Amino acid sequence: MKTRIGVDVGRKLSVEDAIVWASKNDVKYIDCQIDVEPNSLYSFNDARCENIKLNCEHENIVLGLHTLSSVNVAEFSPFVGEAVDSYLKAYVDAASRLNANWIVVHAGYHFTDDYKIRREAALERLQRIVEYAEKNDVLLLLENTNWEPERAEVHYFIYSLEELNYFMERIDSPYLGWSFTINHATLVPEGIEGFVKHGPTSRLGEVRMADNNGEYEIHMQPGTGIIDWEKMFNLVEATGYKGHYMNAFGSLEDMLKGREYQLSIIRS
Repeated sequence: MKTRIGVDVGRKLSVEDAIVWASKNDVKYIDCQIDVEPNSLYSFNDARCENIKLNCEHENIVLGLHTLSSVNVAEFSPFVGEAVDSYLKAYVDAASRLNANWIVVHAGYHFTDDYKIRREAALERLQRIVEYAEKNDVLLLLENTNWEPERAEVHYFIYSLEELNYFMERIDSPYLGWSFTINHATLVPEGIEGFVKHGPTSRLGEVRMADNNGEYEIHMQPGTGIIDWEKMFNLVEATGYKGHYMNAFGSLEDMLKGREYQLSIIRS
């Protein structure tokens, strides 16, 4: 299990330094964001990508990429929508050159009264980018996002089990899997158990981990919130899942400490 628990490096380190750090700390799976420095998307030319790919192979590190949820995949405005398409395609191109194992993507967000039109825009855009990913042999993982209070103006798509299944059923492709964020699931009535029992577990490609207080979006140290970690691991493993888990909270050191806590639960 230790080799299956990875660390979301995000933009804390360059991808090159993240590989070195992961190797030193016996971390096999890392997740990196490549929007801005030290990992500006513009900088991932053939030479940089080839160097990173070789380093991953040498150190036996599995690299995944993570798009920004603030980029609205549900955008329908002229010019802006085309820019979102270009952004997602650039991530796919980089992943192909890096030989990255996955890209975490999102379905965007709406402003309540434009729910229907934005959901349609999100679905159409994801269908297009999945087709592009298929041509480039790149796996996309669609993340379930967090619930926002009813009075909030902005709401993410795919915060609920119903929305997750809506998108996954309409994009039936082996190049679109599910990135299951367990702390997000604690914010809705179906909870972690509901997502596991009634979600698309046959397409589960990643389990993202942090604890939560059950009240609002927060990424807490494992063991400090409401999640029953023993139950969570048992539920997920019972589906036959053999893939990786990804810690996503606090500092890099926090995530290493969290891994030790999680392993202690598993050992017990």
